[in-house]
Amino acid sequence: LFILNVIFCCLRTAARALDLLNFTLLNGKPIRIMYSNRDPSLRKSGAGNIFIKNLDKGIDHKALHDTFSAFGNILSCKVATDSSGQSKGYGFVQFDNEESAQKAIEQLNGMLMNDKQVYVGPFVRKQERDSAISNVKFNNVYVKNLSESTSDDDLKTIFGEFGLITSAVVMREPDGKSKGFGFVNFENADDAARAVESLNGKKFDDKEWYVGKAQKKSERELDLKLQFEQSMKEAADKFQGANLYVKNLDDSISDEKLKELFSQYGTITSCKVMRDPSGISKGSGFVAFSTPEEASRA
Repeated sequence: LFILNVIFCCLRTAARALDLLNFTLLNGKPIRIMYSNRDPSLRKSGAGNIFIKNLDKGIDHKALHDTFSAFGNILSCKVATDSSGQSKGYGFVQFDNEESAQKAIEQLNGMLMNDKQVYVGPFVRKQERDSAISNVKFNNVYVKNLSESTSDDDLKTIFGEFGLITSAVVMREPDGKSKGFGFVNFENADDAARAVESLNGKKFDDKEWYVGKAQKKSERELDLKLQFEQSMKEAADKFQGANLYVKNLDDSISDEKLKELFSQYGTITSCKVMRDPSGISKGSGFVAFSTPEEASRA
């Protein structure tokens, strides 16, 4: 994520630049322009932030922006892409107010975009997502990292302290060797929840157990996908405004020298001088700070 701050003489000029230049291709990549906001409270609050998935691969940043701009003023708009620039089929839009976000969700969720039905909903932070998952009722418990000696009866004895068990089984290879995980089914969902809360992370035979809700393969894949999507968005939010581009560097400037020059302004998380395949400096580089405030000082 490479960021450049530009200060205009008046708001009208800035608005015109944003309108005319946003998503213009620069060296083959579309540039994204938005108003600079030093106060991170709005971004961190998640207000007006929505998540879009099942996007057609032909929908880029500009098409997404054009579609959602009908509902209000957009602060940030992005289609997630891979290393080759191809769409991953999902994106994020943040409005400057919650009302615009709600209108967009109501009008566009389930609608067709390029003949594909899209999901449009509120962006959910990891903490809230974890909390929602923890409130889901379940009877079947998954337990892993079992020792080879752990038997079905051991599971029944340990988990039976929390309530009536209808089944308990350690999964095994055809030759009878334990696979190191198993399942316990409770008659009562509250008993299953208490078992998870009490036993997850406990050590048995010097092995720390993971105990949690048993999931179908489709549920596991969906959870992993959502965790990845949200973590990528959170990472982008975290480092927005904390990355600097430096150019016109002398050929003698190394990564270490660049870090030395900038380290007086804050904690540097990465520092790199760009070089061609032969190792010769391209005269430019990037410095990432731990916070946008440190980057601003530099």
